[in-house]
Amino acid sequence: MELRQLKYFLKAKELLNFTEAANSLNISQSTLSQQIKQLEDELQISLFNRIGKRITLTEAGALFSGFALQSISKANEGFQLLKDLNNLNTGKIAIGVTYALRDILTQTVIEFNTKYPEIEFEIVFGTSKELIEKLNHFELDVILTFEEIITENHFKYQALFTSPMTLVTATESALKNKKSISLKDISKLSLALPAKGYSTTQFISDAFAKSKLHPKVAIEINDIPTLLELVKSGNWYTILTQTTIKNEKGISCIPIEGKNMTRTAMIISIKEVYEKKAVKVFLDILKSLL
Repeated sequence: MELRQLKYFLKAKELLNFTEAANSLNISQSTLSQQIKQLEDELQISLFNRIGKRITLTEAGALFSGFALQSISKANEGFQLLKDLNNLNTGKIAIGVTYALRDILTQTVIEFNTKYPEIEFEIVFGTSKELIEKLNHFELDVILTFEEIITENHFKYQALFTSPMTLVTATESALKNKKSISLKDISKLSLALPAKGYSTTQFISDAFAKSKLHPKVAIEINDIPTLLELVKSGNWYTILTQTTIKNEKGISCIPIEGKNMTRTAMIISIKEVYEKKAVKVFLDILKSLL
């Protein structure tokens, strides 16, 4: 059963004349008659009584017409919905993001919304591990996180920028005037670090392990804003990317010495999944703001 056949049937029902219906549809009468006959054969019942050149609806035709009209209407609604989706007049973007990239995300959402106010957003903050899991379960369209190692073949990785790793201190810390600091010196400090699951924590742990150092981790916490408040007290230090503390008052950052002490911000999505036009435009705006 084809939508075309339903349209032909409804036009013939409206005009009760195959010739007039065919003319209205800009097709030949034979084409119209053939298509309606094929529809009747598929339904295994006559939709019209044919009396000479006159036609009338059968009981089946009258009953079926309501469903045919609904089918055409729903198809048209679907077509309009897809048109609106493609024109960014409707739709939803689900984005996962780590705290360190909140600023660029916020700027992008604001700019995108001024141009496409009908698009809805679902924004989920979490650790890289949590966001990767949600992406794998198709709960997110795309995630923004820090990642240096490409670990999943079915993911698409797009590098955005790099950010140096820094020791984060209270503004009035005794270390505030240092131009840089070594991992060895950091290992002697009382640290408050993001909880396990944050890619930054794994990066830090690996860096200390390679240098055969054992840092003094006094606090592990899964909330970055609270972590920063603890650092502002002056009792603890933490290690974060410079991007994480951008525009944050009450703290200072000191670059960490050593090779490869930088993180790479990434856009991660699933390769084989259709990329929504809204997502593509959103990411284009994001890249333009860097």
